[in-house]
Amino acid sequence: MKKNGDDKRCLSDEAYRLIDKEIAKYPEGQKKSAVIAALAIAQREKGFVDHSIESEIASYLEMEEISVREILTFYNMFNKENTGKYKIAVCTNLPCALRNSRYTVNFLKEFLEIEVGETTKDGLFTLLEGECFGACADAPVLLLNNDEMHSWMDETKCKTLISNLKEERLVE
Repeated sequence: MKKNGDDKRCLSDEAYRLIDKEIAKYPEGQKKSAVIAALAIAQREKGFVDHSIESEIASYLEMEEISVREILTFYNMFNKENTGKYKIAVCTNLPCALRNSRYTVNFLKEFLEIEVGETTKDGLFTLLEGECFGACADAPVLLLNNDEMHSWMDETKCKTLISNLKEERLVE
């Protein structure tokens, strides 16, 4: 494991403090149980989890790199490469599709001037399609940055959301 003062370390001291809090939730010798939390912490800090971060987490949790890779690639909430500041995933599973999620995706593609899987030139928005978010009654839904659900997303609501996010960026 890389030492705290090592400049080649990917994650900050704060990230390790948060990971240690997660590790403490499990019995002694079960550090690897905190792998999903550690990946989420790393992604929150860096925006994505690349091979060097994956390797660092594996070392810190005393587990095989392949085991971290399997978890990282199984869950679509983890970004394997850099994304825009705002990752917009629109559910395209059947219930949302029946309530026009395809229209929502097409509108966002046109409005943001990108294709699914791409990021806007200003680096603000990445558009993705997602699987069921468990809010079928609110269809169509989109998930912003993996943790903020938006329901009944029609053209007006999409425009308002994008506008508000752009304004938020200007305030920062």
